[in-house]
Formats: sequence, C-alpha cells, structure tokens
Amino acid sequence: MIETIRQGLLEDGFDVSISKLCRWFGVPRRSFYYRPVKAAPKVKPELEAPVKALIEQEPSFGYRTVAWLLGMNKNTVQRIFQIRGWQVRKRAIGTRPRIQALPSRAMAPDQRWSTDLCRVWGGRDGWLTLALVMDCHSRELLGWQLSRSGKATTASAALEQALISRFGTLGRVREPFLLRSDNGLVFTSRNYTRLVRSYGLRQEFITPHCPQQNGMIERVIRTLKEQCVHRNRFETQQHAMRVIGDWIQFYNHRRPHQALGMKTPAEAYASAA
Repeated sequence: MIETIRQGLLEDGFDVSISKLCRWFGVPRRSFYYRPVKAAPKVKPELEAPVKALIEQEPSFGYRTVAWLLGMNKNTVQRIFQIRGWQVRKRAIGTRPRIQALPSRAMAPDQRWSTDLCRVWGGRDGWLTLALVMDCHSRELLGWQLSRSGKATTASAALEQALISRFGTLGRVREPFLLRSDNGLVFTSRNYTRLVRSYGLRQEFITPHCPQQNGMIERVIRTLKEQCVHRNRFETQQHAMRVIGDWIQFYNHRRPHQALGMKTPAEAYASAA
C-alpha cells in the first residue's frame, strides 16, 4: 500500500520519503521492509527413496495405494508427492447430463456379476478381444479370455472360467444371481444367452448408450489399460496373455482398493464369505 501511494505521488510531482508515508499512515517501517523468508520444504531421503522406487515401477499409482503397499502413513506419502510434483492428476469431471444410473454394486458376493469386452493390440497378431467377468461386491476378476475373435465364444469362455474359479466346477449355480452387461451383439446373441440360462444366471442389460450403469467393470478396464496394456508393447497374443494374466493376479491379491477399505479383492471376498 505504501509503495503504491508513493508511486502515485511521484507521478504528481511530489517526492515523499518512505519514513514520512509510514508515519502519516501509522505503519511501522519494519512492516514495509519486511520480506518473508520461507525455507524450501525438505524430504527425508529414507522416506523418499522407497516411494520413488515404487512409482518408477508403477507410475499410475496414487498416494493411497503407495502408502498401503509400503506400510507408510498416507499423509506422509501425499506430502512427498506434493513436494516432488508426483501427484497423479485427476481427470476433469464432465458436465454432460446423465440419467440416474442403476448401481452395479452388490451387498454380498455372488449377488451380481458384471462382464464386458475391450480391445487390445497384440502386435503381429493384430487386434485382440479381451473379455472380463468380475464380482460386483468384492471387485474380484473371476474370469477372463483373450482371443483373436470378438465372438460370443470369447465371452462364454470368460464366464465359464469365472464359474470354475468361484464354484470349482461347471453346472447350474445353487442360487441364481444377476449377470450385468451392455446390449452388444455378443451378450445378446442366442449362443451366449442360452449359455447364461443353462448355468442358472439371470441377465440384466444396462440402458443403451449409458456405460456408467456398468461402471464397475468399465473402471477396471480403464485401470487395466493404464497400469498394464498401455505400459507394454505386446508382440503376440501369447505375450499379451502372459502379461495380462500376471496383472490380474496382482490386482486380485496384492492391489488394495479404496472402496474396499484398502483390502484386496481376494481379502474382501474372504472376509465376506
């Protein structure tokens, strides 16, 4: 304020000293000359080293996941992220109007499963189709299949693998539950719907053009692409299957999930079963 007034007086042809201005306005001179000196924030090397090593290995991990995997305080890890500029940027939230989404959650395991397809580049084998099946309660990926065909057989193989993984055998389930999917040609085909009914499951379809109603499996696919697919250059289908299989094992048994209270999907299923 004092400097602004002084510059205005100089423009009008009046040269008034800083001392007089401070005296006129009752401002101590030390307040005018004070310049705050803030030391640069420091990070202890023994805390920074393991955090840096982990995010170099998995750059898409946020501070909560890093803190859980390293057994560190999440506030400490977040502070290190902020100081070093490692904070993962959040995606901008769109403003497009949305209909009321039917939640894909489930109150217990094996009440609702969700399935979907995505495309993966397989190098010499071209585009591949990946089918996933997950439990909407534990977020566990129960079945998956990667093939060069995007037909119903790919989705059927993933579903049968999920049934074997959960129940140990193929056959009608004891208590029917829901299988959520979109309205694609694969999931509405006669072969697939006949297979689903033969195992005692009930299909439920989301509203057309509303993928947020199947948001749980959509979010897993995004995570899979960010943390696995986009970080590897697959040479063949076999190469892709090996890498994706390793990641799914990591996702189910080692990767904590915030919505599950920082438990892994396998731990969430074990505690609910």
